[in-house]
Parts: sequence; C-alpha cells; structure tokens
Amino acid sequence: MSDKMSFQADVSKMLDIVVNSLYSEKQIFLRELISNASDACDKLKYLALTNPGLVKDAGNMKIKITPDEKANTLTISDDGIGMNKEDLINHLGTIAKSGTADFVKNASENGSACDLIGQFGVGFYSAFMVADKVEIITRRAGEDQAWKWVSDGMEGFEISEAKRESNGTDIKLFLKKDEKQYTDTIYLRQIIRTYSDHIGYPIVLDLGKAGEETVNSASALWTRHKSEISKDQYKEFYHHISHNFDDPWMTLHFKAEGNIEYTGLLYIPSSAPYDLFQPDRKNGLKLYVNKVFISDKVEELIPNYLRFVKGVIDSSDLPLNISREMLQHSALIEKIKHGTVSRILKELKKRTKDYDDYMKFWKNFGIVLKEGIYEDFSNREEIAALSYFNSTKDEEKLTTLDEYISRAAEGQKAIYYITGDDVKILRNNPQLEAFKEKGIEVLLLNEPIDEFWPQVLPNYKGFAIKHVTQAENDMGWERKEARADEGSLKKLTDLMTEMFKNEVGKVTTTEKLTKSPVSLTVEDGQMSLHLERLMRNHQQQTAFASTRILELNPYHPLIIKLADMAADEAQRAKVEEIAKLLLDQAKIAEGEAVSDPSFFSEKMSEYILKSVA
Repeated sequence: MSDKMSFQADVSKMLDIVVNSLYSEKQIFLRELISNASDACDKLKYLALTNPGLVKDAGNMKIKITPDEKANTLTISDDGIGMNKEDLINHLGTIAKSGTADFVKNASENGSACDLIGQFGVGFYSAFMVADKVEIITRRAGEDQAWKWVSDGMEGFEISEAKRESNGTDIKLFLKKDEKQYTDTIYLRQIIRTYSDHIGYPIVLDLGKAGEETVNSASALWTRHKSEISKDQYKEFYHHISHNFDDPWMTLHFKAEGNIEYTGLLYIPSSAPYDLFQPDRKNGLKLYVNKVFISDKVEELIPNYLRFVKGVIDSSDLPLNISREMLQHSALIEKIKHGTVSRILKELKKRTKDYDDYMKFWKNFGIVLKEGIYEDFSNREEIAALSYFNSTKDEEKLTTLDEYISRAAEGQKAIYYITGDDVKILRNNPQLEAFKEKGIEVLLLNEPIDEFWPQVLPNYKGFAIKHVTQAENDMGWERKEARADEGSLKKLTDLMTEMFKNEVGKVTTTEKLTKSPVSLTVEDGQMSLHLERLMRNHQQQTAFASTRILELNPYHPLIIKLADMAADEAQRAKVEEIAKLLLDQAKIAEGEAVSDPSFFSEKMSEYILKSVA
C-alpha cells in the first residue's frame, strides 16, 4: 500500500527550472548527492556519541556508488542517519525545508538556476537532470521500519513501506537514455576525485566482480597540511561546505596552538547568499571535535557580523559529548571565537592592499561587516579601519577613515558625516555647503547601520566623529556678504515659526548655508531625519519623532528680500506663500515628501511662468 502525494506548487516549478537550466553542469548532481550522504553520516556519528545503541558501526561508515550499465541505473548508498516517512515528506516534498520559494523567484528573475541551486539547499533535486525516475530506500537510525520514496520529478511522489537491513539511505537513479556515461566507472572515478576527494568518509565504487575501490582520499581536508592541498581541492571543499556554486573570494586555513588547539578552514564567498539578512539564518561554521561533527548551530562560534563566513572549526580540547547548553556558555568556545575573529580581520586587512579586489568583497558584505563596529566593542576600531565609505572627495572611489584623516584640513579635529538614503542626493544636501566652501571632506553614509555605529565610535585615532549638524561651531568664519536686517529677520522667523508650528519645532538662522536659502535639520542629540524615516518605514517610530528645525540662510538674496517683505503687513499673504515653498524645498533636499504636492506644483508652475514671461 503506497501513499501518493503531490509536490507543493513551487517545488514543481523549481524542478522544471533545475532540469532545464543546468545542462552545462549535469555532473554536479553526483557531488550534491555525495555531500548529502556525508552530512547524513556526520549527523549519525554525532548522535551515536550520546546514544551508542543507534548504530554499531558509526565509526566505519562509507558512501557506496553502484553503477549498473545493463539496467542503466546509478545508486548512491550511505550508512548515515536515514529518514522516516515524515522526513521524506518534509525534506523531499514540501517547500519548508528547501527554500524553494526563494529559489524559484531568484532563478526566474536571473534566468539561470546554475548559480542558485546550491544556495537554496535543493541539491537533491539535481538528480532529475540525469534521471527519469528516482527511487529512495531509507531507514532512520533507531527505528525498525524502512520506507520507499519514488518520483519521476513531475507532479508528485509515492511513499510506501519497505525493507532495509540497517539504517541509512539508498538513492537509485533510473538514468535517461542519453545519460549512460554515469554508469561508466572511469567517468565516475574522475567525477568523484574532482568534486568529492575531500569527503571524510570512504567513497567506494562498486566494480562488480572486480570488487570495490575506495576512490577518494577519505581524510578530512582541514587536517591535512596546506602543502598537500591543491587550489581545486580547497575550492571543491568550499562547494561541499557551503552548497554554493561560486568560487571563494578568500580561503583561510590555519592551526592555532597554545592554551587551546584548534584548526580552522574558513571561506568568504564571492557572492552574497540570498538569506544574508534573514533573521533565522544559521551560523555558517560547522564545529567538529577530533573530526567528529558536533553542530552547525553554534551561534557563539562566530559573531553575527561575520555570518557570511563559511567553513569548519575542529578542536581536540572540547569534550565529544558537549551539549548545546555547554556550547553556549563554554569559555573554550569563547577563546576559539576570539582567535578566529582575529585571524579573519587580519586576513581582511591584508586584502585591502588591492583596492579593486577588496571592493568585490565590500560590495557583497561591507554593510554586514560594519555591523561589527556597533556590536563588537573589542574590535570596533579594527573593523572601522577595514570599512569603506562614499565621500565628497571622490564620486568614483570609496575611502577609509585613515585616508580621510590623511587629507584632513589643517587644524581639523573631526571626521564629519551625513546620513541619507541616496548618495547622489546627499552630495547636494544644503548642509554640506559650508564644508565644500572650506574644502572639508564629508562622509556620505547611506546604509541603515550608518545611523548606529557612530554612536558607539565617537572617536577614531584622535578625531571626533561628528554629524554635520553638530559642526555649527566648527564652521566659524567671517562672512562679508550682505545680511538680512536683524529686526526684519526676527519678524520673518517668528512668522514662519507660527505658520509651521505643526511641522517644525522652530525656525532659526545658520551660518552653514552658502548657496541654499533654507535647510531642514533636527535638535542636537535627536535621531536624524534619515533614521526617523527608516523607523517610520518599518512602523517602529510613532512616539519619539525628532524636533525639526528649519534653518534660514540670512545671506541669501531671497531670505533678505523675504525678511524685508515680512515687515510689510500688506505683503503677508505673499510671504506665507513663498515660505511654504521654501519649507517644501528643504524637505525635498532631505528626501522628504512635500506637505501639499498640489500647492507646490501649482505655485512652482506660476513662478516659472513669470520668470520666462
């Protein structure tokens, strides 16, 4: 008796994309299935530490590849943890475990599944590139009942009871007529050695009457000396550990000795994963103890701002039966984390010497690395030194804080910055006019994290880090232009304060503007307009809105003229009309929406018509 079930809709779409978009990489299916088998063995080996009764031969596991040229089938078998009926449904029939919704969306948008399949954990489905039908016989460790799963990869699958003498999984591929090469032992041997030589379990090729042959080296790659490992072997292990198809941007292989000994083989991808900003994203490192897999969910092993790092940490100083709770509060884990972070940051510092190469990393992961300035007190200055920013100095090339300091004007004691949504808009923000006039560089920060890290890094190498709104006193200079009459100016600011009492806290004058008549800012110490917008967009800001300040440039001809008009009651209506336009102008410069778009559009058209009449 078998149960017939349908794939979820997105699984069916995804299968169609995989089968029809990966022709140039068909042999990858074998790497994916071998990697899955290796993971299954890892999981059982760990469970056997605390429950030896699960399996007798947990220390002698292997992965067996059995080609059958006559039947045109290929079987991949393992002695791993196996699956029960529920596992088969959840892992191979639904969207919940494989991320296929995101896979389908991204594959459709990019027109290529090749670069995406590994990122979404759907490697198993690549089997349908070469097979008309896939049959699985599996038995979960600790359970007596085995199960059979069969599918042609079209609409659904069947599950029925089966027999298997021990735990593990057999995946039989009924190959397509034109895929007979995957029963050729010479070809299979080449694929295994190319893509899976690093696997820590023996990969045995069944040669029929000639017996069995272990094809791979069957030793954990990270335990071998660097001189014994080729670039291709490092690359293929990255593919195995990350399930990505890109090549690593950085490979870091090290052995730490001293109070605690551990080995690390770490990678930074060359492309950002789809789930980089998802809250439920798992840590990218796998923890081993003496080559025994322990967990891939040790959040304390690496900080969140380095969550893009993939790889393995293996230590002989941790107990094999360490629990999840012990991992979370382990002083040894904390030491491993400290040493690992230090090595990653040092390696990144070396890579900054090649600007173009480092930009490949920065464009993918810079926004994440900058989180470390805010989160990691002990390393925040080092992370800040590795960070790059847009600035008013160069529109094409990003700059570092150290480069900014090297160009600082004589007597300058601060690094100035401004935040906003768009770098192009920030370059023309009225708040920067005095800085441009005096030749002072300003950092243009346009990412959400930029609102937070300056709060915890108030100084860098003797320079205060200041928002441009905090620089009023730093801009002291003697202005020789004509200035609005103080009395008239007072009447104008009082009038505008009353007019805009529901939109701005006060109207005042500033020395920072040189070209624009007005600008919009906030009280010192309050959240910036940019941060308030971010909070409001995420529906997190309602009760603590910043007090807006409308600043007037007393040297601007328009403000001088408007101040004179404010003294004449007969011209009040015209003054109020122009004042509304000026407030809207200030809002637009800050990326804010105008209060009354219809009024703004109508009056702007009026004034433009008068200027050309």
